[in-house]
Amino acid sequence: MKTILCDQRERDRERAQARTGKGGKNKDDGLTPEQRRERDAKALQEKQAKKAGQAAAGGNAGGQTSNKK
Repeated sequence: MKTILCDQRERDRERAQARTGKGGKNKDDGLTPEQRRERDAKALQEKQAKKAGQAAAGGNAGGQTSNKK
């Protein structure tokens, strides 16, 4: 029983290490907080412009729902 748990722990460690090694969000991207804010603001503006363009085209691809009660 003890060897089974030990083997399972080893497999779990290996899987966790493989997951953290792949992509994912990495806070240490080499940017200063100011650069990160600028990057995020630009991405948000682009996203809002895209959404506004879709709304102007008549599509409701944004998934917005009305709040009518």
